[in-house]
Amino acid sequence: MPSKLEPWSNPIALELSGRWTTPYLAAIEAKFVHLTYQEGTALELDASAIIAMDTGGAWLLHQLLTNLAIQGITVHLEGLREEYRELLELIQSRLGTEAETQDFRKPRLLERLGQRTWTYVDEGIALLAFVGEISVALLRTLKQPSRIRWNALFSTLDQAGVQAIPIISLLSFLLGIVIAYQGGVQLRAYGANIFIVELVSLTMLRELAPMMTAIIVAGRTGSAYTAEIGTMKVTEEIDALRSLGIAPMDILVLPKLLGLIIVLPLLTLVADAMGIAGGIVMAATQLDVGFHDFIDRIPQSDTLEAFLIGIGKAPVFAMIVATVGCFQGFQVTGSADSVGRQTTVSVVHSIFLVIVVDAAFSILFGWMGI
Repeated sequence: MPSKLEPWSNPIALELSGRWTTPYLAAIEAKFVHLTYQEGTALELDASAIIAMDTGGAWLLHQLLTNLAIQGITVHLEGLREEYRELLELIQSRLGTEAETQDFRKPRLLERLGQRTWTYVDEGIALLAFVGEISVALLRTLKQPSRIRWNALFSTLDQAGVQAIPIISLLSFLLGIVIAYQGGVQLRAYGANIFIVELVSLTMLRELAPMMTAIIVAGRTGSAYTAEIGTMKVTEEIDALRSLGIAPMDILVLPKLLGLIIVLPLLTLVADAMGIAGGIVMAATQLDVGFHDFIDRIPQSDTLEAFLIGIGKAPVFAMIVATVGCFQGFQVTGSADSVGRQTTVSVVHSIFLVIVVDAAFSILFGWMGI
């Protein structure tokens, strides 16, 4: 029978009943959130209906009494069986009535904001430390190429590269069609149909192809990295690797990082080609710009520079996706729920950082006049 906290007819009296043992502590604690009284209230607690109590229950009762006292509430406890009272007194003697205790009230807005900010700062520091660890491991591997796990690297090239071609091709093709259609409506109104070439080629090569490829890879591959490493951490396989003298960074992180740095520029090439192909289809069907006219005009639109800029962004995006994905995998703590939570965080953070870095590139290239 779970424990209960039932108010009597008198609003300043409270009955404690049921089992105050470890399996029921979460249910009891959840009810403390709503247990608030005005300062100066005299509260009587009747514990005569408690039928079982262990050390955990005594500790939780101590927490309740202390937090009520902190709120300025006078508490009178009666009816507690002698053996339970002795257990409570033992807990109080060890912890002290003025010891720091858990606050069961709901945190206020500024408190939640501060907690969330500190969480992000702490996670940012941990991410920087993880980047430093990766850098050291990468330099060590470059000095000793024999340390590279080639099987894991080739597996990454296949899973993150070859198997991602269909989805990236399809989405890039559709994106090219959308850009050409939406831009073509405006250009056709001014009789400037031919400029659809510059619109599609520059937009795809310079911005959308590398960014959209990185976003797709973050959702498809970055999440897989987090889930794989997180599951290994839950099953203690990572601890087993360390006990065998195998560095998890060498076998789990570096092959994924190097593989993604290799495949993301290649996937960006595929996205460039398919995006332009989508633009060609729409230009031919809606704007009377033929295939040969479209292809002949591409070199005239100064797209080589745009192409090199787009390809140059890809390795940076690859490092972001791989680093965040692996980092969040190592942040998993002990349950399948944590694996799912960190996988979601990995995707969100990767996409956010990719967009922020892409915006930073745009500002930087603007200052440089590129």
